[in-house]
Amino acid sequence: MTQEGVIHVAIPAMNEADFLPATIDCLTTQSFRDFKVWICVNQPDAWWENAENRPICENNQRTLNYLTQQDPVKFRILDHSSRGKGWKGKAHGVGQARKTLMDRINQDAGPEDIIVSLDADTLFGPEYLNSVKKVFDRHPGAVALSNPYYHSLTGDEKLDRAMLRYEIYMRHYAVNMWRIRSPYSFTALGSAIAIPVNAYRKIGGMTAKKSGEDFYLLQKLRKTGWICNHNTQLVYPGTRYSDRVYFGTGPALIKGSNGDWDSYPVYGHRLFDMVRKTYDYFPHLYEESVETPMSGFLREKFRETDPFRTIRLNARTANGFIKACHQKIDGLRILQFLKESAGKNPVSDESGLISYLERFHSQYLLPEQKGGAGFFSAGEIQHLNELDFKTTGIDLLDKIRDLLRKIEISHQKNDQP
Repeated sequence: MTQEGVIHVAIPAMNEADFLPATIDCLTTQSFRDFKVWICVNQPDAWWENAENRPICENNQRTLNYLTQQDPVKFRILDHSSRGKGWKGKAHGVGQARKTLMDRINQDAGPEDIIVSLDADTLFGPEYLNSVKKVFDRHPGAVALSNPYYHSLTGDEKLDRAMLRYEIYMRHYAVNMWRIRSPYSFTALGSAIAIPVNAYRKIGGMTAKKSGEDFYLLQKLRKTGWICNHNTQLVYPGTRYSDRVYFGTGPALIKGSNGDWDSYPVYGHRLFDMVRKTYDYFPHLYEESVETPMSGFLREKFRETDPFRTIRLNARTANGFIKACHQKIDGLRILQFLKESAGKNPVSDESGLISYLERFHSQYLLPEQKGGAGFFSAGEIQHLNELDFKTTGIDLLDKIRDLLRKIEISHQKNDQP
């Protein structure tokens, strides 16, 4: 049985006058028509008095003027930009804008409605909203959709190289989380999330973060239910430098184009294996305390001699204990563990990637005439042996990105609640 309901599209916009119209054009061509668009045009109010930031305030006014030309029934504008209406104090940024949007939608929406989160530079096809509705029709118990994404290349070699390197990082991380069967196997992009209103209410809304709000939102949702990661329609986030947030795609491209990828290493697959082995210990930990590959990290992080003791004392069943362990060792703790462990045993990003492919997908590293999958040509396979993210050709990096996407899609299709 399909659910009836309205789709509410939530778009934060700051300094987006040149990009937002293309996103709005995508919305006007949607085959699914029962939707409303909520746009929060925002910046700190103090920026009006700051010569450096004043152009952003003026850009936001251009956005507001553009939005007054849209259908007022379908478009709802939250003005947190005009003089006297901007953010005040420490509460500002994209996380505050997303929370403001979703909380306002929550007041207006019914429990069967859906919130679709976009960015103001996101592109998508005319069937996107319809496909989102179909996902929740097929999976009425899903608490969110982390929609598949794909960054388009621009023709700017430096920008494209940084974008491919960042997307390879994200997809490599995702496929390894799938491989170890982590509950936190999702990619958090604010431009590619959809949430049923009833699920949003169940978690008491989102927490405003200046960056990373999309990750924390999905993690919070995942602790209450299953997140779907598969859809037939892609979203295409903007491929551009941006310093609107403290970390994420835009800042990663700025830092990466200058050779700084320290915040986004391609973690070796053996580190993910340590997380998987810790998962394997959960049933035994219900009975008694044993050492796991993550025990030292967990003792330090939680300042507990036995990080599993309190869970063991409170759990009534083994399944309840295992669920509580996954709640404690969540996506954030896994990322922290990987970062800390990688710092102690550093390997090059290129080695981390090739080692993963050799170990788990060697068929793609062999030409067809030698029994391989034929994904790469013989010449490309030779270049893979000399992979260097700084110098390897854009075409080959793009093909690596597409291989990781192919692997990721296979995981997404086979995932079930």
